Amino acid sequence: MLKYAVIGFGCAGYHAAKAIRFVDASAVIDVYSDHHFPPYNPMLTTYYASDRLPYEGMFPFGDLDTIRAQLDLNILSDVMVRRVDGRRVVTDQGTREYDRVLISTGAYAFVPPVKGLETIPEERVFCMRTLKDSQRLREAVSTGKHRTAVVVGASMVGIKVVEHFANAGIATKLVDMAPYLFPLAAYPEVGDELRRRIESIKPVKMLFGAGLNSLSPADGGGVQVHLSDGSVEQADLLVLCIGTRAATSLVDPAQIRVGRGIVVNTRMETSCPGVYAAGDCCEGLNLQSDETQIIGLWANAAKQGRTAGANMAGGDAVHYGNILHNITHFMDIDFIGLGDNRLMGEVVEFGSLNHGLYIKAVVKDGRLAGVNILDNYRISGMLKNYFVRLLEGRTSEIVSLQRGILQKEGLTQRFINELEGRLI
Repeated sequence: MLKYAVIGFGCAGYHAAKAIRFVDASAVIDVYSDHHFPPYNPMLTTYYASDRLPYEGMFPFGDLDTIRAQLDLNILSDVMVRRVDGRRVVTDQGTREYDRVLISTGAYAFVPPVKGLETIPEERVFCMRTLKDSQRLREAVSTGKHRTAVVVGASMVGIKVVEHFANAGIATKLVDMAPYLFPLAAYPEVGDELRRRIESIKPVKMLFGAGLNSLSPADGGGVQVHLSDGSVEQADLLVLCIGTRAATSLVDPAQIRVGRGIVVNTRMETSCPGVYAAGDCCEGLNLQSDETQIIGLWANAAKQGRTAGANMAGGDAVHYGNILHNITHFMDIDFIGLGDNRLMGEVVEFGSLNHGLYIKAVVKDGRLAGVNILDNYRISGMLKNYFVRLLEGRTSEIVSLQRGILQKEGLTQRFINELEGRLI
């Protein structure tokens, strides 16, 4: 009877455990979790905080008792794993040895060492990553006592927090050192247009090119936010949405290769035999760059978890990688970013940047390199599917069925040809 350890019980951990159980009905599967909640999607925490999602909606696989019974798991809740030493798992309760180990610890919100942070009351400063973060922010806003807020971070999490504050009547300023919104996914003119649209419909102001310098207490218990451009913003609430870091502290880089995340191959194996990794804590293959990179998306974590679990149980599954892609909806706006927005090439555009459907694509060396889409999420799946198949070398053309759907959504035959690299 084989013994498996799954460390971290989010999307990747759940799918890995399910894949192990599918192959190995008699296995012992110990699941370690540093909290007592069922697996949930961190990107949905803003929806729960803003009452757009009920509490039960946070848990797509059901409650812990149901999951435990369905998959016959030993779930060790509220247990902190201190170290993974080969296939030995070390906790405060002792050390256990396993035949296979999966590290699926996810990521945590990054909080920089800001001068003065320790002087600010805890109830005034927030991050947005965990369910507890969501509950804290939800409770703070529900009091109705707060009138102003500063959100640091021009990210997709940051803009959802801004939307929540704006809907609650809290005057909000979004600040970031970046030059425009969504700098890791949007092209500059698209980021600028998003700013224009947001500021035209909501009581929101955005300040770019200004980073967080220091903090100090404000009268009334609030916070003074000192920015790198010399300005000072006063707020009742401060939310840091600066980014995430892979949770890799329990591994020894001398044993397991670690970059920004735990490095894995296409079987989700680490450099240590018998130890696998999946989800936001690991670097899988970026199909576009052909390098390992963290691609922190729910669907990617699910595929990585299934691949890891199948192989841990003796299978031969492969996850060839993914591309950078972001799909988000906020303030009645759809934004989709596919591929690497840093790559330069021939630019092709469709629609109007100022209203309605707009697409900007970059074609490099005859192949699609990046896409931004405004206000049509329905075409994103087809374009992403084409993009991945293109990078895998399986096609150079958009298949006829998808071409027909794209035309039904308003795209012209000429523009579709341009997306395929057939520039005129």
